[in-house]
Amino acid sequence: MWGLHLKNPGELELKQFPVESPLKENEVRIKLIYGGICGSDIGVYKGKIGHAKYPVRPGHELVGRVIEVGEKVDLKTGTKVVVTPNTFCGECENCQRGYRNICSFKESLGVNVDGIFSEEITILSKYVLPIPEELQDEKAVLIEPFAVITHAFEKAFITKGTTVGVIGCGTEGMLSIALANFLGAKVTAIDIYQSKLEKVKAAFGVHTVLAHEVKDEKFDVVIEAAGVKQAVEQAVRVVKQGGSVILIGLTPEATLPIVQIVRNEITIHGSIIYNFPEDFSKCVDYLLNDDFDVKPIISNIFPLKEFKKAYIYAISGQCGKILLDFKGGHI
Repeated sequence: MWGLHLKNPGELELKQFPVESPLKENEVRIKLIYGGICGSDIGVYKGKIGHAKYPVRPGHELVGRVIEVGEKVDLKTGTKVVVTPNTFCGECENCQRGYRNICSFKESLGVNVDGIFSEEITILSKYVLPIPEELQDEKAVLIEPFAVITHAFEKAFITKGTTVGVIGCGTEGMLSIALANFLGAKVTAIDIYQSKLEKVKAAFGVHTVLAHEVKDEKFDVVIEAAGVKQAVEQAVRVVKQGGSVILIGLTPEATLPIVQIVRNEITIHGSIIYNFPEDFSKCVDYLLNDDFDVKPIISNIFPLKEFKKAYIYAISGQCGKILLDFKGGHI
């Protein structure tokens, strides 16, 4: 089978891999339909994620179909599925407390173990979620990144009339905008790129503003999805007294006005990935609703053979979600 191979940072190639066989009793083999390129994939490609290991097969977002199961797996071949790319032991203190997303022994596909950018993958069945056949593939491939947002939204009460500022209009930012808008919030999208704001406004009809032009606007909830120092610091400046800031970007460090945070009773939440399968199931429910439109979030779909072009688009920072199409041949 063919897949991507990242020998070292910046050294990405299309390579033929042996098919892993036979399956263990609790494993599932999946044939990919689509794979999504994530910001963390770009971080691994650039060598900017400290715990990444090389060589590695990149990728962790997918929709596919089951083509083979181990003898103790209760899934049928042909079932459409998604997977969680973050493992959990179920036994450590964090898992026992319900925080499987921060399992002490977590491994991340495409980062420190081989990922999913290949025609087929083999994975333990406990990390596989069957999804309804009627859920379109182009929506289903967004379940994993969308689960990051449904998990984050549990940190604050967002409903009709809530003022929400979203800083950063990449995939996670756009998913945040889509969900907040769907819930009836008054959403303002903030970014440093006018082109991204124009896309967001056309897709969701929300208020938009360039980051350096934010003046006196204040929000009940601010979602920081840019992952840079300036965005975190701005999030604290533009949240209302008694409001909440939800950090989903992975900013190494930032300078925060602690006295202002204390005196204004600002709550800052860190939110990392999701709990599987609960947060994935919530995403399926949203995505099955015809009124919840996420198609504008996908910018381009490239066949696997054009992986270099796909990565160039993803690295540019000017696009939404970039997908790799595994349905056709690699050449």
